[in-house]
Amino acid sequence: MTNKFAVLGTRAPKLDAPDKVTGRAQYAEDLHLAGQLYGAILQSPLAHARIKRIDVSRARRLRGVKAVITAKDVGLTKYGVSPARYDETLFAHEKVRYVGDEVAAVAAVDLETALEALELINVEYEELPAVFEVDAAILHGAPLLHTDYPNNICAEVHQEFGDYEAALGECDYVRTDRLKNKRQDAAFIEPHACLADYDSSGGLTLFTSTQTPHYVQRTVAMVTGLPVSRVRVVKPHVGGGFGPKAEATPLEMSACFLSMKTGRPVKMAYTREQVFLHSRARHQFFHEMTTGVKKDGSIHALHHRCVLDGGAYSSFGIATVYYAGSLLGGPYRLPHMKYDGMRVYTNKPACGAQRGHGGVAARACFEQQLDIIAEEIGMDPVELRLKNIMQAGDVTCNEMDMSSLGMRECIEAVREGSEWEKKKGKLPPGKGIGMACGFFVSGAAYPIYRSDVYHSTVIVRVAEDGGSVTAFTGSADIGQGSDTMVGMIVAEALGIPLVDVSVASGDTDFSMDLGAYSSRQTLMTGHAAKQAAEDVKQQILAVVADELSVDVKKLGISDGRVKVKGKKPDIEPVRVRYIKEHRGWKDVPTGKDLTFREAARLATVAKGSIVGTGKYKPPRLGGKHKGAAVGTSPAYGCSAQIVEVSVDLETGQVTVDAMTDAHDCGQVVNRTSVEGQMQGSLSMGLGEALLEEVKFDDKGRVINASLGEYKIPTSLDMPNVKSIIIESHEPNGPFGAKEVGEGAIMPTIPAILNAVHDATGVRIDELPISAERVFTALEEAAKDKAKKKRRKRK
Repeated sequence: MTNKFAVLGTRAPKLDAPDKVTGRAQYAEDLHLAGQLYGAILQSPLAHARIKRIDVSRARRLRGVKAVITAKDVGLTKYGVSPARYDETLFAHEKVRYVGDEVAAVAAVDLETALEALELINVEYEELPAVFEVDAAILHGAPLLHTDYPNNICAEVHQEFGDYEAALGECDYVRTDRLKNKRQDAAFIEPHACLADYDSSGGLTLFTSTQTPHYVQRTVAMVTGLPVSRVRVVKPHVGGGFGPKAEATPLEMSACFLSMKTGRPVKMAYTREQVFLHSRARHQFFHEMTTGVKKDGSIHALHHRCVLDGGAYSSFGIATVYYAGSLLGGPYRLPHMKYDGMRVYTNKPACGAQRGHGGVAARACFEQQLDIIAEEIGMDPVELRLKNIMQAGDVTCNEMDMSSLGMRECIEAVREGSEWEKKKGKLPPGKGIGMACGFFVSGAAYPIYRSDVYHSTVIVRVAEDGGSVTAFTGSADIGQGSDTMVGMIVAEALGIPLVDVSVASGDTDFSMDLGAYSSRQTLMTGHAAKQAAEDVKQQILAVVADELSVDVKKLGISDGRVKVKGKKPDIEPVRVRYIKEHRGWKDVPTGKDLTFREAARLATVAKGSIVGTGKYKPPRLGGKHKGAAVGTSPAYGCSAQIVEVSVDLETGQVTVDAMTDAHDCGQVVNRTSVEGQMQGSLSMGLGEALLEEVKFDDKGRVINASLGEYKIPTSLDMPNVKSIIIESHEPNGPFGAKEVGEGAIMPTIPAILNAVHDATGVRIDELPISAERVFTALEEAAKDKAKKKRRKRK
């Protein structure tokens, strides 16, 4: 495809790359302020217990301790992610609900003293019966985590689109399948860390490793009682987030309260074990799907039942249980869909949002089932999907609008790129090939809290000498490259080189932005950045037009120069003035056209500071059914993958040999970053498919809370990946761009599941696909085969 843009679609180095590779990048743990104290949190050793007494007197007397706080000191303001389920307080009051629940916090002159003080806090517990499995938690008479939620049911969703029962009767083939995953950890390299500073004027600044400075600002203000205007949240460099860093943490609020109490900065950080205890990562899902199709393979009806193990608190779980159902509305034509979902409290760390929020395990179950159906009706899995895919302009049964959708192009690209037709059904035993598709939002259409607020605002300011511009945004670059995206969109909109654009981000003082979640920043922050840059451009060109006596409509900027349609005006008087103003400068502008620097300087002299503003919020979207806001988006990304595996038929060990991935991201902004996001998604999906599982003992304690015991893929586990970018044009995106950050993970697990079946003939219905599970399935298949042979002989 010919690139019609000067900056977009190229391979630009990330703006933060030099600082990261040279060690100049500052992460939260690197920050230090004068007079800084160090904080630590006391966490419950029990999964469920009544707090009878807390004695902090010995801790307060320890030399070097400056503050000790409990629920008694900070109050019982409830908070959480969704206002509909505020069910947390900063510190446990009356009882604890999981191993790791926060009880108290300490600030001291150094970390060693803070940790010693924790040991001096005496908490008397009365242990209570606990529930660790969803089946036990919902039984009548089971111990309740929260008295407000009978049977430990955090949330229920019941939706029906079309007429499922009638549609099922019209189907020629119906089957039911199940799949369960395991809870995962996001395994980001940088544990949560923060530094809070309450100053003498009553202002609180929080430097923190977060994906969502805005939401953290609101929660901190609500819990501390400070006005939002008095709370500033600054995101330094972040070493990965993937979802669990998308909400305010007890760590952040403890640091804030301790700083307010002591009047000194307080730094706090989680250990790796505490990251696992805080969790807020992938739920465990139990999926059951009944799907009916017509003789020709047309998908006609789906009934999806889902139960989520949510842990002790809600976190993002209300959205998760809705996403698990709504995201199956596409990318296939599905006229009748019924969904029954339930999220259950258990005495384990709370689960939240993780890459592909809510949809990953559901997609795995559905896409594996589609392969089973294809096999049963004698249809190629690729052809089954091609027959059922939606196209741009279609609307799902649950009222999601496909304003662009390159699903067919994705499927055809991976079919050709993997040589599917040469391999499917022709590989030797132990070798397999499988495919699957995926689908995800380009940003949530509504904020987490009820508001008509703009989802993103951006300010672009021209340097006084006209030589460069800076974009100020509250958006959060967490390693995915959103700063570079903003810079490239500003450069493209202004018509100047990327080297002349700087981006300052992650600070609630800069602008309004909801943050990095739901794959929203390219579309939403990108829109605001484009509008702000265009505002600057128009201001500059208006001054130039007046100066040169030219119709402003005839002026444009490209390649860093002002271009004039038609007769060229005399620019000499402007250039002479510029050169006189810069006598002694060596980089004197030359050429037949005014440079952007000359034009921008002309504008600043005429008008003062040149500042452009941009803003974006989606129009009203979605249906009127309950929960319609979850899954509704201005645009949807889609992807297809084909995976090849080898399975050791003696041991059950699975090795992924090759992955071919195609993703429709609309107009590419940064080609290298798009490929990086695709490959990162595949790596995480491979880990969830084959390796990852947070394990607990019978007391609710995490027993593999380290990156030594919790296995994630390394570079040695990843095969070569063929990344194919599909560029549809998204009419609702800036320059036609949309998401790539999360959608690419959707097909990975089911593609591997389907490839394993192709290699072995067995289906796996529980993740991860460990060697033990495959070996057991192979043994059972062999026994079944032997039984059938004996029956035939009889």
